[in-house]
Amino acid sequence: MPKNDNMLTILWMLNSGEKLTAKQISEKLEINIRTVYRYIDALCASGVPIISDTGHNGGYSLLHNFIKSPLLFSIDEKKTLLHAALFAKEAGYPLSEALENATSKLKMYSNQEQESLLSHHLAGFEVINRRGYPAVQPVLQELEHAVANEWSVEISYRNSHEEQSPNRLIDPYGVVNWNNKWYTIAFCHLRNEIRSFRVERILNITRTPFSFSRPNDFSARTFFMKNLLPDVVGKSGLISLIIGGRAEALDDLCIHWFLEHHLQQRTSTQVIFLLEEESLYTHVPYIILPYGKSIQVIEPQNLKNKLVAVASELMEYYQV
Repeated sequence: MPKNDNMLTILWMLNSGEKLTAKQISEKLEINIRTVYRYIDALCASGVPIISDTGHNGGYSLLHNFIKSPLLFSIDEKKTLLHAALFAKEAGYPLSEALENATSKLKMYSNQEQESLLSHHLAGFEVINRRGYPAVQPVLQELEHAVANEWSVEISYRNSHEEQSPNRLIDPYGVVNWNNKWYTIAFCHLRNEIRSFRVERILNITRTPFSFSRPNDFSARTFFMKNLLPDVVGKSGLISLIIGGRAEALDDLCIHWFLEHHLQQRTSTQVIFLLEEESLYTHVPYIILPYGKSIQVIEPQNLKNKLVAVASELMEYYQV
């Protein structure tokens, strides 16, 4: 461990309120006892009020209440940060190595009682997420740097039709994680507009010497959600979708990422959504078909016809 980390660890150990001998510190850090003496001298020289008691019950201690830094987290704050790190890791957080180092230090700079308590809390707390694409890690890291430093990057991109489009210059305004996938919201110089790009479809990314200025108050989240779920308030020609069925199936429909945005009414036996005609006949059939007989479309009749057509196409496809 680097010298600075060892000295900081000693400071945290002493700040726990315990009186520690040089031997205890050397065993904890796995360093030579003479090195401990040098670190203690260096800390004292920098102004840290370390008290040295000699004799049978002697040892080093820190002047009471010396450190009041916000970096000294309470046990609940440490637990919260470690739990949050689990979520970030499962989401495919790009700076995974730095995240691992940070959580290791949180555990390291804790006394024995705190370490035991944190271990108990972490042992019963798990996060399971769908496995992401390993290849996105270096791309995400480059995008994170580009967003923070306002660097333009050149990317080669594969579109939804599995076709590689021409290389394009983009100004990344932000990175969004949604539904277990990563997206970057960027100004595309090829299309001359702000667009969203799926990170796993970025085949190559190259930093350029160009820079940009992100628009004031721009929110990548707001832009992404607005394009994902257009506002239907005040629009005419909306159609009511009425579905009946089992309570648990209706509950599931009501929290679906797309349908919950259009929820109008829920009773114990049915649910009503208000949607645009286009999305009703293009998206909805593929959302509700997996529910099988646990739900039933009551209205509109045209959606029933569409469901029959989609099911017939699938049956014909698999009979070949």
